Amino acid sequence: MRGGEKVLDAICELFPGAPLFTFLHVKGSVSARIEARRITTSLAQRLPMADRLYRHFLPLYPGLVEAFDLDAYDLVVSSSHCAAKSVVAPRAVHVCYCHSPMRYAWDQFGEYFGPRQVGKAASLALRPVMAAMARWDRATAGRPDRFLANSQYVAGRIRRYYNRRSTVVYPPVDTDFYRPAGRLRPSAPGFLVVSALVPYKRVDVAIEACRKAGVALRVAGDGPELQRLQQLGGNDVEFVGWKSDEEIRTLYQDATAVLLPGVEDFGMVPVEAQACGTPVVALNEGGAVESVIDGSTGVLVTQGSPDALADGIRRTLGLTFDPAVLRANALRFSRQRFLTEFHAAVTGAIAEKRSALAGRVAPAGAPAVRENDR
Repeated sequence: MRGGEKVLDAICELFPGAPLFTFLHVKGSVSARIEARRITTSLAQRLPMADRLYRHFLPLYPGLVEAFDLDAYDLVVSSSHCAAKSVVAPRAVHVCYCHSPMRYAWDQFGEYFGPRQVGKAASLALRPVMAAMARWDRATAGRPDRFLANSQYVAGRIRRYYNRRSTVVYPPVDTDFYRPAGRLRPSAPGFLVVSALVPYKRVDVAIEACRKAGVALRVAGDGPELQRLQQLGGNDVEFVGWKSDEEIRTLYQDATAVLLPGVEDFGMVPVEAQACGTPVVALNEGGAVESVIDGSTGVLVTQGSPDALADGIRRTLGLTFDPAVLRANALRFSRQRFLTEFHAAVTGAIAEKRSALAGRVAPAGAPAVRENDR
């Protein structure tokens, strides 16, 4: 249940009777609300070890998403950071909630498929594959009737790569669940990273920065980078693995600050931390700029280097943060706000489509218009 799944859970609350189409479903891995859906999976579900090797199937996703039969539906909502926005829904109003255009196909190939990540030969082989994915991604950008972006940062990416406008609807954060503990924090400074352990999250930068600043670091999360990061962190970093929501909340409540060393499209972790009264040290790029107020709810650093992040950590230790201010800022991103704005955006998209269709119907007695007259 990472950010995308939490968004999906909220969308399912808005449309309780709608079936769910997905590339892959690992039973028991998501919320009860999602599990209760009538779920249709793609052919990826039948591939060997799909739950572990799904990243390797990336070149198959364009064909898999276009194979879904959605002819019977009047409304399709896609939650997309890869290929879901390109689903074929000829009769439907299609609203796409875009977490980001494909990072690895557009501007972050090296972070995912560089020589260090996959080896030199594989990186060279994958470059034309991702270039083809980018061309397909751009060619199918006209399929949604409306794009919803999860941040102003992503809205800019949608303009740049798809040449489409979008409406910003920030993701839902459960600010009722994530709340201050009402007790004192541990006296010794301790910093926290909550993240999938993948290259673009830059957890290695957080490890080196904490070493330079001389502070303790906990890392909550799992992923393909785990072994490398454990070797890098040595005995100075505590890796606690995936934790339940309740355990993550306690980690937020006990941390001196939460670190966000990479560029996030939005980043729900900083908002969850602030809802718990915990400041954030983040790179002054991407979605963090929209959720972290420098000097008030955290510290924004201008460079993504370990030295710059270490300076941000030291600055944080010299500031006093008001938990009430932190929480008030987080409440701007509540789940109820998401539900209200998302529902309004979908209603607006339906109205626009109906109006456009009505405008195409010529009134009785109107002269015929030939194609070359338009």
